[in-house]
Amino acid sequence: MRLLSGLLVALALAACGADAKWAPQEQVDAARFVAGPPTYITLYTVVNTRTGSGAHSAILVNASERVIFDPAGTWYHPKLPERNDVHFGMTDKAVAFYLDYHTRITYNTIEQTIQVSPEVAELVLERVKAYGAVPKAMCTQATSSVLRGVPGFESLPQTFYPRKLSEAFGRLPGVTTRVITDDDADDNHGVLLVQRDGSPL
Repeated sequence: MRLLSGLLVALALAACGADAKWAPQEQVDAARFVAGPPTYITLYTVVNTRTGSGAHSAILVNASERVIFDPAGTWYHPKLPERNDVHFGMTDKAVAFYLDYHTRITYNTIEQTIQVSPEVAELVLERVKAYGAVPKAMCTQATSSVLRGVPGFESLPQTFYPRKLSEAFGRLPGVTTRVITDDDADDNHGVLLVQRDGSPL
């Protein structure tokens, strides 16, 4: 029990811990971003470089619009509206900002992408929008719950452990994987509001 408590505390401190938010419809409509085909799902897993343990899970959904489901996450940008851990307006620069926020000298980010049919992508989009606000340290439980209810993802476990979900996701046919690293200092967390080239998001 003490080990489990320690794990939950570590997860909360690392990345999980957002409050419920509900952006006005006009902001959501204005931010809406359509990336176009192919439709896909990307699982992001933040991993502690010192211990190898998972710290956070999130899903990027490219369907009729591109959003990120960042359950109990601390990431935000003032120009990107949020509803219950779903962030709208995920342009390429927004995705890059999300990755830069999480990836630093103490954390790598595993990016795993699988192409899916438009119908499956839309179902995942509907499920993340309907899921609701996620409590602290429940990011992977929420992520795995969303995915397990979708055709093609039934083999994924219902789990609290980001690495366990990532390993199972990686066994799905057609998944491509890359590991994102960065030598930024650990104290850059939460202050990156400008891209590395100096341009605003």
